[in-house]
Amino acid sequence: MTGTTRLAETYDEGRQARAIAERVRAERDTRSWSLAELSARSGVSKAMISKVERCEASPTASVLGRLSGAFGLPLSVLLAMAEREGDRLTRRSEQPLWVDPETGYTRRTLSPPNGGRLELIEVVLPAGVRVPYPASAFGFQHQQIHILEGELDFIEGPRSHRLSAGDCLQLSAPEDCVFVNRSDKATRYLVALTGRG
Repeated sequence: MTGTTRLAETYDEGRQARAIAERVRAERDTRSWSLAELSARSGVSKAMISKVERCEASPTASVLGRLSGAFGLPLSVLLAMAEREGDRLTRRSEQPLWVDPETGYTRRTLSPPNGGRLELIEVVLPAGVRVPYPASAFGFQHQQIHILEGELDFIEGPRSHRLSAGDCLQLSAPEDCVFVNRSDKATRYLVALTGRG
């Protein structure tokens, strides 16, 4: 499984966990939200949020999706390891990579961290993996999914789309959705994001 292996080579779990902890805590503090308020807004337990903020637990993709939705921020903001102004180029070795501790799903931020309007994310979804996200995680973004390798079943609300290499899907109005890889090989796809005007 060369795609997953190649992506995982640059992953530093401890550094990424600290970056996520700091981001979640900073976003909560900025809004003057208690743990209880963030829990109520996100549907994530107070205990889990506390563990994430103290680097005692690695949040799953689903948990991060709910937290980002509660904050009204792109998931990639929570996953950014550092904010660097003015950079227009990020080398592969510098691109922030996050690995879901539950599924092995990987998410790499390709775009330079210069605050541009377009954001590109590379995702590798291992064989047999299913990742749900709430509608709130997409309410502030327009998204397209382009399949690079493998197959993906993308379920948005009542609709299901079977996507193969080369296919590109524009997401509809925000709905609860699920990314599913029913195949026996990893699926690699690109997500393009822009803010809703």
